[in-house]
Amino acid sequence: MKCIVILFAAIGVITADVISIQPFHQGHYQQQQQTPQPLPQAYPGDNNVPIINQDQVINPDGSYKWSYETGNGIAAEEQGFLKNQGAGENEAQSAQGQFHYTAPDGQLIQLQYLADENGFQPQGAHLPTPPPIPEEIQKALEYLATVPPAIPDVKEYIRH
Repeated sequence: MKCIVILFAAIGVITADVISIQPFHQGHYQQQQQTPQPLPQAYPGDNNVPIINQDQVINPDGSYKWSYETGNGIAAEEQGFLKNQGAGENEAQSAQGQFHYTAPDGQLIQLQYLADENGFQPQGAHLPTPPPIPEEIQKALEYLATVPPAIPDVKEYIRH
């Protein structure tokens, strides 16, 4: 359920209008009139974006599926189900889906994700990736994995 909320929040942020916040000035100040600059639009026309397609199915067993597509090229879909239903603490909601939209700079943003007991696992070409591990450190990690753990001297902890 948390993953669904996070997804809807992410989609809301993605599709929300940009809000201009003026900085706070302490002391005596004079407010200046600013001319609003037009924001780049990923779609032509006004701000009324039609919903082209929307589908939602919720089943009694906890599984569901939803999807939508808007007139400005935003599309999203998700399907989910309850893993280990009736198993108490071993129950887990699993969801997988995807969405795509065009960023203001014209780049197509596509994201696929899986959300389950292992967390939210997104995949997309626009997501940052960690730098490669330097060869020397990789060799050291491989060596450390082969070394047995040190066993503390038990005699140190026994009182006589």
